[in-house]
Amino acid sequence: MKTNILNINSLFQKKLFILTMMFFLSFSAFAQNTALFDQGKELYKNGKYQQAINAWMQILESGHHSAELYFNLGNAQYKLNHIGPSVYYYEKALQLAPNDADIKNNLAFAENARIDAIEPLPETFFSKWYSSIAGIFTFNGWAILAVVSSLSFVALFLLYYFAFAEKKKRLLFASSMFAGLFLLVSLTMAFLTYDDFTKKQPAIIFASEIEVKTEPTMGSNVAFVLHEGTKVQISAKDGNWYRITLADGKDGWIPASDLKQL
Repeated sequence: MKTNILNINSLFQKKLFILTMMFFLSFSAFAQNTALFDQGKELYKNGKYQQAINAWMQILESGHHSAELYFNLGNAQYKLNHIGPSVYYYEKALQLAPNDADIKNNLAFAENARIDAIEPLPETFFSKWYSSIAGIFTFNGWAILAVVSSLSFVALFLLYYFAFAEKKKRLLFASSMFAGLFLLVSLTMAFLTYDDFTKKQPAIIFASEIEVKTEPTMGSNVAFVLHEGTKVQISAKDGNWYRITLADGKDGWIPASDLKQL
């Protein structure tokens, strides 16, 4: 019996030691990333944009990412006139903070610097309406909203059930029904936006100029030409080639090395 207790204590001590080490390593990594981020900001202020990028890239390589980090990388790349990377990092920032006005504004500036002007296909009224609603949150945001709505619905319904005053019961019942409706809407949007996220494979052209081919071979005909910073959708893959589709409906094949997936 003593042996078992000693083994349990020893196992507990080992787990405690591992958890303690993980905590200190995480804290150390956080402190190092904070220092690198501040160093990059200082370098950026002094006009040393490439050095700032190098500092911030070390944070990304450590596995940490945030809208603020991508936003600053986009700014530094834009200052160096690297249109493709600047659009890429602004888009990455927008994925994490879809309602951030500064990110949207700077992304618009970077997009205006592109050579290619892609006119998207006309959307139906329903498509425009859905896009405007879906763009309010990411699928994670809609999921969180659904959880909050469900908790609100349960709480309001319980308050309605146990209330005695007639006027109060009517108010609580109406509020619970509204929360229930909001739950259905947010849950539906969470599933729809997640489905969109899994189906879409957006990417940004990084090559300064690339000939889009009709087939996934260098000897095939040229369909059209694209330049850096243009956003495309990946629709298929064949070896080291991606089939891409533009917002105007055009499609073709380009080498995988000439774009970067978001």
